[in-house]
Amino acid sequence: MSTGARDPRVEAAIANWAPRLIANGVDYNDFVRTTAGVERWEQWLPAWTETAEMHERLAVEARELANQRSAGEAFLRAAVSYHFAKFVWTLDPARNRAATEAAVRALRAAHALLDPTAERIESPPVVANLRRPPGVARPPLVVLIPGLDSTKEEFFLWESVFLNRGLATLSVDGPGQGESGFEAPIRHDYEVAVGAALDGIGDRPDLDLRRVGAVGVSLGGYYVVRAAAFEPRLKAIAGVSGPFNAAAQWESMPSLTRDAFIHHTGAGSESEGRERAAALDLDGVAELVRQPCLVVTGRRDRVIPWEQTRRIAGAVPGAEWVLYDDGTHVCNNIPFKYRPLVADWIRGQLA
Repeated sequence: MSTGARDPRVEAAIANWAPRLIANGVDYNDFVRTTAGVERWEQWLPAWTETAEMHERLAVEARELANQRSAGEAFLRAAVSYHFAKFVWTLDPARNRAATEAAVRALRAAHALLDPTAERIESPPVVANLRRPPGVARPPLVVLIPGLDSTKEEFFLWESVFLNRGLATLSVDGPGQGESGFEAPIRHDYEVAVGAALDGIGDRPDLDLRRVGAVGVSLGGYYVVRAAAFEPRLKAIAGVSGPFNAAAQWESMPSLTRDAFIHHTGAGSESEGRERAAALDLDGVAELVRQPCLVVTGRRDRVIPWEQTRRIAGAVPGAEWVLYDDGTHVCNNIPFKYRPLVADWIRGQLA
């Protein structure tokens, strides 16, 4: 029973992120049921952890009955529930870390059952998941780059869009992201992370590393452009809802996003967090990109205004620009539009 007005941070999380959770594997019924009982922001992580643990129990039960597919799907639901328990929840670093580690474990269990060829790649400052499409001897590779509060554990369904088109995927946690963020805060020169990820897979005979693309979402839309400017192994890039300058809308961005910036940059105050965010700036960098580039966003984006993303398209020579009038942040309310567009475009560039 409600005891008063709901915490505005909870309202903001529901309003801004509901499409994202569902597009990335949270069951709609889980979303409604879990958020219905959350009135204060302090309750968000425990509520989603309880949901994750329920799916993990279902997974273990199904695995004991040799129902491998059902077990893998339940582990996948557990992984995304653990991830979204802590994705912008920075009130207690120890509990944030515990949920992060639980998400990693649950996704590895899901991989073992749903895609046993998936590999964990460790190449500091990056940890990544490599997946390959079945039946393709030497597929091209797409590096999938998360944003401020996303991680590789969020990307199983996103990876499938590329895998189904014959492309291998390498989903990365770079500095300030997921488990890599335990060791290294956000850094502006994300080409270091992409370079380390590509070094970590070496000259493998089961990948065509002459044909490597990269796709970044949200803050990853900045990272992917920055990486392309200085990493020649990338042959084509796409960014979705990326900022031109990460601090440009500091005052108007959701408070949870500001808090996440402060946390993931290792800043000691809001003013220091803003300074560190301002270092993520494509001025003088985007102009250096020579690879084919696709830039996508939604006009209804309340996290990174679409005009910020359009600046990227205007600065990268020859970039292609797509604006969905009905799209929200990362167009997660219309994944059936932007995901095929991006995957088909990348496949065409790497063909």
